[in-house]
Amino acid sequence: MKAVWISSALAVALSATSAIAAPQNDTDWTIPTYAGPYQPQGTDERGLWTLDDEDERILRDSRLVIRDEKLNAYVRRVLCQTVGESRCRSVRVYILRVPVFNASMSPNGTMRVFSGLLLRVRNEAELASVLGHEFAHFELRHTLAGYKRARSGSDLLAWSALLGATAARFGTTNGQSYQDLEISVLGTLYHFKRDDERASDRLGFSYMAAAGYRSSAAADVWRGVMNEADRSAEARGRPIKRYDGLAYFASHPTNLERADTLSLMANRVPGGEVDNSEAYHEALAPWFGKFLADQLAEGDFGATDYLLDRLAGNNWTPDLLFAKAENFRNRGNPRDLVTAVDLYRQVLAKDAGKIEAYRGLGLSLLRAGEVSAGKESLSQYLKNKPDASDAAILGTMIN
Repeated sequence: MKAVWISSALAVALSATSAIAAPQNDTDWTIPTYAGPYQPQGTDERGLWTLDDEDERILRDSRLVIRDEKLNAYVRRVLCQTVGESRCRSVRVYILRVPVFNASMSPNGTMRVFSGLLLRVRNEAELASVLGHEFAHFELRHTLAGYKRARSGSDLLAWSALLGATAARFGTTNGQSYQDLEISVLGTLYHFKRDDERASDRLGFSYMAAAGYRSSAAADVWRGVMNEADRSAEARGRPIKRYDGLAYFASHPTNLERADTLSLMANRVPGGEVDNSEAYHEALAPWFGKFLADQLAEGDFGATDYLLDRLAGNNWTPDLLFAKAENFRNRGNPRDLVTAVDLYRQVLAKDAGKIEAYRGLGLSLLRAGEVSAGKESLSQYLKNKPDASDAAILGTMIN
């Protein structure tokens, strides 16, 4: 009977998963009435909030936190524009200098936004889609619900293990029932997680569409994530990931499902036409070069090359050209060095004040065997930047 009950419960969970994948009518886009900041209920929730409060105290003093007031004010403004001023008041935003595409939200109102996310989104609409998604997790209290489900599942498995061990002592079971139960319980928990992600995608989309942002931007974000992963795998000689299958213990829907569903939503609910690309680039400008350098330090040639192409479009700025040149120089194949030399020269043609290009050009020429030209470029770099941190090392290459 136990095995039948678990299979039925799992079937219900699977049915619910497919049922909420895409909204079915206009009422699905309704943003719920805001009931004010949520306060923890019961021992479990208060305990979880206490842990989150302690994590936030540690986070607040972390060296990873970017404390630029203008950048923080801008990101917060986008969040408030997306979800509304009343909802926004309950959130504290922390921007972390971590070169990973990610953002998260804790039950106590702590939002973390990684610099890798800010580098990858190209405009305010794309940023709004991610911030709205994370806030939706918060408003729907998914972390609290997930904690309770995990707690209940753990209790069920603990009691089942005890009963199974007791029964085995008397020779009435071989432990297979417990293993089946464990797989079913864990699988159901992951299905709930995927359902939570889908619900947050839908509510987050509703926020950005109601705020007037271009609704197709949400799908653009996830297609960019997939394409970047493909280019990374291709450059490393690894198989391209399939996006049409879902692992049993996957905690998120596939990126393809998310992109397709969000595209369907955009076709049905146009939203507005707001991108605010110029405002986004202006806010990010003081940090853009630093975030590019952090990405280059990851050493992922394919991902970085795709990202730069996506960010540039038809507008290759000196910063993007320089990063592309550095990416090829860092990989360092003979043909890469030829490409890097050409790119550095393009940078200097566009902006002679981009002194770092002389350094990269000189190093590339030296490695390519063009010693005289390489030394000349390095000399030009040191002439303009005599206090460079690696001036002594570069000086030995010239002499």
